[in-house]
Amino acid sequence: MIDRLTGRAWSLIVALLIVFVFVLANLALQPRLAGARMDFTQRKLFTLSDATRDALSQLAEPVDLTFVYSRRVGQDYPRIRAHAARVREMLDAYASASGGQLRIRQMDATPFSEAEDIALEAGLVAVPSQSGDPLYFGLIGRNSVDDQRIIAFLSPDQESKLEYDLTRMVARLDDPAPARVGLISSLQGMQGDGRETGYAVLRDLTRSYGLERIDPDFASLPDDLDVLVIAHPEPFNDYQAWLVDQFALRTGRLIWIVDPAAKIAAGGGSIFDLDTTPQTSGLGRFSRHWGLVLSEQAVADAGNALPVQTLSPDGRSAILGQPLFIATPPATMSRTDPITSELDRAVHFGAPGALSLTSNSPLVGEALISTGPAPSYIPADEAVEDMLPGDVIASYDTLSGPLTLAMRLSGRLTTAFPDGPPSLPLSGDPVTDELVRAETAETLPHIARSEKPAAMVVVADADFLDDGFYINPTGGAVIADNGALVLNSVDALTGIEGLLSLRSRAESRRPMTLVEKMRAEAEAEFLEEQVRLEDQLADRETELQELEADLRESSALLGDFEVGLSGESRARLQELRSEIVETRDRLRAIERDFRHDIDQLEGSLKAVNIWGGAALAVLLGLLLWWRGRRR
Repeated sequence: MIDRLTGRAWSLIVALLIVFVFVLANLALQPRLAGARMDFTQRKLFTLSDATRDALSQLAEPVDLTFVYSRRVGQDYPRIRAHAARVREMLDAYASASGGQLRIRQMDATPFSEAEDIALEAGLVAVPSQSGDPLYFGLIGRNSVDDQRIIAFLSPDQESKLEYDLTRMVARLDDPAPARVGLISSLQGMQGDGRETGYAVLRDLTRSYGLERIDPDFASLPDDLDVLVIAHPEPFNDYQAWLVDQFALRTGRLIWIVDPAAKIAAGGGSIFDLDTTPQTSGLGRFSRHWGLVLSEQAVADAGNALPVQTLSPDGRSAILGQPLFIATPPATMSRTDPITSELDRAVHFGAPGALSLTSNSPLVGEALISTGPAPSYIPADEAVEDMLPGDVIASYDTLSGPLTLAMRLSGRLTTAFPDGPPSLPLSGDPVTDELVRAETAETLPHIARSEKPAAMVVVADADFLDDGFYINPTGGAVIADNGALVLNSVDALTGIEGLLSLRSRAESRRPMTLVEKMRAEAEAEFLEEQVRLEDQLADRETELQELEADLRESSALLGDFEVGLSGESRARLQELRSEIVETRDRLRAIERDFRHDIDQLEGSLKAVNIWGGAALAVLLGLLLWWRGRRR
C-alpha cells in the first residue's frame, strides 16, 4: 500500500514538474518563436512572399505602422471583422520578419476619442455605419523623419492586394525620396510645365515624381532615372534608339505609349478638334527585336462604344455610340495585376492599336486591358479622320476574340545593336557638334545583355492622355481612369526591387465550389420550367385584366355588373383565377426545390464543422480508455 501511494505521489510530482517545465519553456521561447509558423493553407495565405521579406530585411531605419480600427462598429459587419483579423495577422507577420525595424501599433477609434482625432488628422476615411458611429479601418505609416503615408480604408474587396499595398507602403517610407521619371514625347500636351499648362496626367506626374523632361532631339539621357516614359515619340535616330536600348538593358523600366492613328498628335489640340493628317508612332527597330507587334490598323469595339454627340444625315443632333472611342470597363482589365486591379471605372481610348507578341519573343506578356469579344480593325488613315459612327459600323468586320490594348512585359533582353553603339549624328556646325560631344562624353559603355530583368508597360493609344477624353470640361470631374492607369504604371515600375513580381495574393475567403456546382445544376434544371411558368402566368394575368375590363364596360352600359356576366364569361373568369393561383404555387414549389439540396448540404457542413471535431475527440478518448481497460 505504501509502495503504491509512493508511486502515485511520484507520478503526481513528475506530472507537476512536466507542466512547470512546459510553462517555463513557453515563456522563454515565446520572444524567439513569435514569428515562427507553419502554413497549411492550400494557397499559402499566411506565408509572406520573398519580395516582402527582402523589403523588410533591408529596412534602413525604423518604420511605424498604426492600425486604426473601430472594433465595436466593425463587429456588426462579418466581412469587415474577418478582414480586420486578416490584417492583424499580416501585420504581425511583417513585424516578425522585420527584425524589430517595423513597429506596429493598434488603435480603437471610438467616437470622440484621441484615436479618432489621429485618424481624422491623417486623412483616414470615416464610413457611416448602421449604428450611426463612423467606421475607421485604415493604416497610417510614418518613418523617422515624419514622412507619412496612409491606406485610407482597408476594403475587404481589395484583400488580394493587401500584401502588395503593405509592402509598397513600407518601401516608400524606407526610401521617401520621389522616384525620378524621364519623359520623351512629341505631344504638345506633354510639353507643358506640369503646373498650369499641359495635360492633367502631366501635372499629376510632376506632383508625384521627380519628372525630367527630355528634349525630342536628345543626345543623352539623364543619369539615375528610375523609369523612362516614351509617349508618342518622333522617330528616333540610331543613336537615340541605342540610348533607349542601353537604358532598357541597365534599368529595364519603360512605359511606352504608341498609336497607329493618333488624333491629337498634330498640333496637340483636343481630341474633338481634329487635324485630319494621319499621325502614327511605333516601336521602331525594337518591335522586331523584342517580338512586340503593334497593329498597323486602328481598333474599333462596338460592344464598348463610347457615346458621343453627332449629327445625323438629316441634320439633327443625336447621341450615338462611337466604336472607335472605346470605353473599356473593369471587366476587360486584369484583376490580378496591381496596375489595373484597383481601377473601378472605364479607361477611354481613341482609335487605339492592338498589341501582340511573336512566338520567338524574349518577353513574357500579360494583357492589362483588352477589348470586348467582338472588335474590328479599321484602316488607320480612315480612323484618324472624323468618321461618323455609321461609317465605322459600315466598315466593321467582326473578329472572334478580344484584342490587347495595353500590355505588361517582363524578361531579359539582348541589345538591338550587336555591333556596338552607332555613330553620333553631327550637324556639321562646329559649335553645335562640340556641345553634342560634350553632352555624350560620359555615356556609359555599351552592354549586350540585361543587367536586371526588364519590366515594361506598353499602351497602344496616345489619345487616352488627352484631358477631353476622361475629364468633364464642366467642373473638371474625372469620369474615367485614364490618368490612374498612367500613375499606377509608374508607381508599379518605380517600386522596390522584387515588388514588381508581387502579384495579388489569394483571398482568405474560399468559395464553396460544391455549393456553386449544385446551384448551377439546379438553375439548369429549373430555369426552363420557371421561365415557362412565368410566361404562362403573365399571359393569364393579361387575359384576366382584359376580360375584367370588358366585363366592367358591359356592366356600366347595363347598369349592373352581374348582368354583364354571362355563364361562359363567369366560368372563364374563375378558370383564369384558378390557373393563376396554381401557377404561383408551382413557382413557389420550384423555388423550394431549387434551395432544398443546397440547404441540406449547408446544414450537413454546419453539423460537421460544429460537432465533427468534438465527436472525433470524444471517440478518440473512448478508444484510448477502452484500450487502457483491456490492458
